[in-house]
Amino acid sequence: MTKATSARTSSASRPMDDPGAAASSRVFVGLGANLGDARATLEAALVALRGLACAQSSWQVSSFWRSAPVEASGPDFLNAVAAFDTARTPHALLDALQAIELHFGRERPYRNAPRTLDLDLLLYGVAGVDGGRVLADERLVLPHPRAHLRAFVLEPLAELWPDGVIAGRGSVAALRGALRASGDQRIERLPG
Repeated sequence: MTKATSARTSSASRPMDDPGAAASSRVFVGLGANLGDARATLEAALVALRGLACAQSSWQVSSFWRSAPVEASGPDFLNAVAAFDTARTPHALLDALQAIELHFGRERPYRNAPRTLDLDLLLYGVAGVDGGRVLADERLVLPHPRAHLRAFVLEPLAELWPDGVIAGRGSVAALRGALRASGDQRIERLPG
């Protein structure tokens, strides 16, 4: 996977779900899979995610990372993070991500079950080092409520956004450093 440099677009002055406010917002989406051919699934999911990006969006994808399941059982996960600009509102983007998961056979028999594909909206409305919007309702919490606790999010996120600050949680670098120091979560970066 290759990384691209990107200009960040601010969306701080737009209402969250105003369809008339159709500029673009920078988002970070976490990808994970641990059933079937996880690499092929993530590569195909990245193609699907490109369809959610604005035409002129700068596109970034982290390396692939292998991680042990956290608070779950099953085989190791393959993970990555993608960053792009979208004109979709947070809830419309969540719906689109869930539709892509279903297309790839995602089932939810129980919490943290092994999965063919998991797409998590990590951050929405990112501008520079600012982690973007804060939102909490019955369907969506932003930033993602466990992103700051997961090496499989922080390691790939740090590749794309090393100086970033997750609202209410702290800097990506400090959070990643704390997880590395604890040694609690096994993770490794995969080659090319």
